[in-house]
Amino acid sequence: MIKELAEIFLVFFKIGAVMFGGGYAMLPVLEKELVAKRGWTTSEDLLDYYAVAQVTPGIIAVNVSTFVGYRRRGVIGGIVSTMGVVTPSVLIITLIALFISNFESIPWVQSAMRGINVAVAALLTSAVIGFARKTIKCWWGLIFFALAFVCVYFLKVPSVIVIIAAAAGGMLVSWARGDLRKSGGKNSGGDAE
Repeated sequence: MIKELAEIFLVFFKIGAVMFGGGYAMLPVLEKELVAKRGWTTSEDLLDYYAVAQVTPGIIAVNVSTFVGYRRRGVIGGIVSTMGVVTPSVLIITLIALFISNFESIPWVQSAMRGINVAVAALLTSAVIGFARKTIKCWWGLIFFALAFVCVYFLKVPSVIVIIAAAAGGMLVSWARGDLRKSGGKNSGGDAE
């Protein structure tokens, strides 16, 4: 168990060390490390963790790491994974605070941050395209996607409201199609329309 907890800590430490841009930007890293490389979770479960992490208090990346750690090793796994993902940020911020005054005014730091921002934008674009390919499986999914985009981007509706509305809409569509009645509330797997 100690060996597995150490592995959990190190994997999330590695993820936390490259977590520029927040939770969304780390999705490709999470998919590579947790789904493809280790098989600790599935892409679908990772998307579920993101959805739950979005509507719960806290940083998305920390919440997702806690869910995965908890799933691997219970409460202690959740604690270890959370510690792993936040430790790099704590170390970096502490070093910056201790040794560099006016950090943001240093020209090479400004240049580095501009480069990081471009890379994060590319990672976010990749994550959005990957999410869309995996989650939009029918006509109503496409409608929900378009409505959510319009609400968040143009109308500035808080994302929590959009997620709750989409969840309610998804349940309503499933109920109207008879999926909930047919399966007694269980997932019938009939998303393809």
